[in-house]
Amino acid sequence: MLALFVASLDQTVVGTAIPRIVADLGGFDRFTWITSAYIVASTTAVPIVGRLSDMYGRKVFYIGGIVVFLVGSVLSGFSQSMNQLIAFRAIQGLGGGTMMALAFVTVGDLFPPADRGKYQGFVAAVFGLSSVIGPTLGGFITDTLSWNWIFFINLPIGIPVAILFVLFFPSGRQNVASRRLDVVGMSLLVLSVSSLLVALSWGGVQYAWASVQVVGLLIAAVASTATFVFVELRIANPIMPMGIYRDRVVGLSLIAVFCTGFGMFGGIVFIPLFFQGVLGASATSSGSFLTPMMLGMVFGATISGQTLSRLGGHYRTQGLIGLGIMATGMFLLSGMTETTSFGQVVVYLVITGFGIGTTFPTFTIAVQNAVPYSQLGVVTAANQFYRSIGGALGLAILGSIMARRFADGLDAKISPNLRESVPAETLAGMSNNPQALVNPDALEEFRESVSPEVVDQLLDVLRSSLATAIGDLFLIAMATALVALVVTAFLKETPLRDK
Repeated sequence: MLALFVASLDQTVVGTAIPRIVADLGGFDRFTWITSAYIVASTTAVPIVGRLSDMYGRKVFYIGGIVVFLVGSVLSGFSQSMNQLIAFRAIQGLGGGTMMALAFVTVGDLFPPADRGKYQGFVAAVFGLSSVIGPTLGGFITDTLSWNWIFFINLPIGIPVAILFVLFFPSGRQNVASRRLDVVGMSLLVLSVSSLLVALSWGGVQYAWASVQVVGLLIAAVASTATFVFVELRIANPIMPMGIYRDRVVGLSLIAVFCTGFGMFGGIVFIPLFFQGVLGASATSSGSFLTPMMLGMVFGATISGQTLSRLGGHYRTQGLIGLGIMATGMFLLSGMTETTSFGQVVVYLVITGFGIGTTFPTFTIAVQNAVPYSQLGVVTAANQFYRSIGGALGLAILGSIMARRFADGLDAKISPNLRESVPAETLAGMSNNPQALVNPDALEEFRESVSPEVVDQLLDVLRSSLATAIGDLFLIAMATALVALVVTAFLKETPLRDK
């Protein structure tokens, strides 16, 4: 849990320090890659490490992951340019992904499925707690010391954890007869995942979706995925055995996890935009309003894990309840308008977060209980992997839909008189990027370009259009939650093993 906390904290602690990093190192055009490099590397590492740990044991990979993570942290702290920081964050991500992959697998090593739920709940709660603490801690360290220390701070925590692993962590046992490495499969998996995630990170941000760069990467992702499946079906010792997907519980659970990731990450990203752009909150406070959702996830995961262990392990029933609560929260969020109060949104977020948190230990236990011990690592890693991929696709698709819906809404809601009062180039800029709603400098520039009586009218239309666009996104997220709910209804509940 300590190792997971350090690794997951680094996904969120950087966000509040990015403005200071850009001011020191430059490279504003690449600042999103400070976060993306970590996520791409960690997501790619998860399925590979999960399988290799089945073959060689968890301990060596866990200690190796901590060492790589700490080396990446030190290098990131000493970065002298944006390109260096991006490269070192990728190294850090490889270590962090290894630690996160093995946290949930280790619970499966130490406890039988019947007792596993409460511990999986604790581990999932740590993951959520780091999301609550990360942004605030990052801002405090940056303001008090410097942005470099958000990386150096990992050393006094990580080094003792590594020593404790060496001294006390059990070596475990491996039930895989052959240890031949599937180098081709690993290479194809890395190519597939990295191509997809880079394309989704670039699309609509650095390059147009129809650009050669983005389309080329998407084609590479599809081609390498198809080749990967072809190879894995024919190789003797695959890095990702395709046989796990033939198990109905595993296949359906991974579909449900993919859908919850799609909706979860969409909520996390677009809620701050609603608070800033529609309700007029500051950037700092809008981030803090996500805390209720994260705390809801923490309580949901903890309670769900305890219930699984104490009430007989009815993972299908709990999955249906959790997804139903998540869909209800998404539905409530879809109805938000510019007149919705802060308190209402917070309540909706708590409901949504609790529902999402409930699903974390539920589907992890379901897939672990469905496979033999020799496949524990690969199936647990697949569970995390599909949630991350679902989140990445959700961000890309929902972001594009929001931009389109906002532009269409603005065009439909603005009156002819108001349209004539605003310069065409100003209106065109607003329809593509409503900066005046979230950026004080852009708002001041806007006020100087139009007459005072027009400003408030146009801002009201912008807020209404943005609220409608974000509401539509949560309807889509609700639909994915309902798809997951329908899929979960077909899960076969197998009694949890007590050994």
